[in-house]
Amino acid sequence: MTILCVRFQLPPMYEAALPGLLGLLEEFTPVVEALPPDGALADLRGAERYFGRGAAELAAVIRVRALALHGVDCVIGAGPGPTLARMALRDAGPGRMGEVPRDAVAEFLADKPVAALPGVGPATARTLCEYGLDTLGLVAAAPLSTLQRLIGAKAGRELRERASGVDRGRVVPNAVSRSLATERPFGHDELDTGRHRRALLSAAEELGTRLRALDKVCRTLTLTVRYADRSATTRSRTLKEPTAHSAALTRAAYDMYEALGLQRARVRVIALRAEGLDPAEHSSYQLTFDPLDDKARRIEEVADRARERFGPGAIVPGALAA
Repeated sequence: MTILCVRFQLPPMYEAALPGLLGLLEEFTPVVEALPPDGALADLRGAERYFGRGAAELAAVIRVRALALHGVDCVIGAGPGPTLARMALRDAGPGRMGEVPRDAVAEFLADKPVAALPGVGPATARTLCEYGLDTLGLVAAAPLSTLQRLIGAKAGRELRERASGVDRGRVVPNAVSRSLATERPFGHDELDTGRHRRALLSAAEELGTRLRALDKVCRTLTLTVRYADRSATTRSRTLKEPTAHSAALTRAAYDMYEALGLQRARVRVIALRAEGLDPAEHSSYQLTFDPLDDKARRIEEVADRARERFGPGAIVPGALAA
């Protein structure tokens, strides 16, 4: 079995192109799993036999077709399973596929740090490193009882299997996740809460603009804050009503941020994801007698038309203009 992990190099705000690119993969195999906002897994088990070509040749054809038909380049990793394909992707580069041969899995994994294995979080990696188990080769050679004592019975057994190259994952065909995401990285680890809030405002404005351009509304907003030590905190909030109104998204983002109670946290990235997307025509919002809300929505419509004509930076909130 050969699995491809494909990461399309989509421009910002171009997530809507992903379904067409998934269709390109489905010309080779029906077993395709979307990994929004810009990736996918593809099981080539039958495709290699049908086309009489190996994974590297099929990957080259996929890349050429993505460029020719969609104008989008991609980076591809290949391996005997989904986990190994994801890891191979990290070693790939533009125009070059990363591949883990079936007979060289142990050598590929041996010198990798434990944090390189998908699913191993910072806390687990720190625990293992404290006991000298800082590479996957050492983890694979460690007694099972030791790993189970350190991180738990089930987690220890699964980690030892995966570090030894046993990849039980499967590609599960699915549709593109009904979500849109954006993130705001900082040039350095940012302590200023004012800059954090500006990043939240900018991200919420972008999501609102993209949702309205697609005639969609979202039911859930998810905030992810990544810190200098590479750990992260994620919070989700179900909105009172489905919306694409930037002000409502901004208020929800601010509320989740304030609830974290961060005190001089060194923040590296702030990300927002709008989930549970539905057609705007199937939604409704509670009318109010607040003239300011009505005015804000009318201004939003005018701003959207200006952005459509002159570009996304034509109109921005005053707080972001400085």
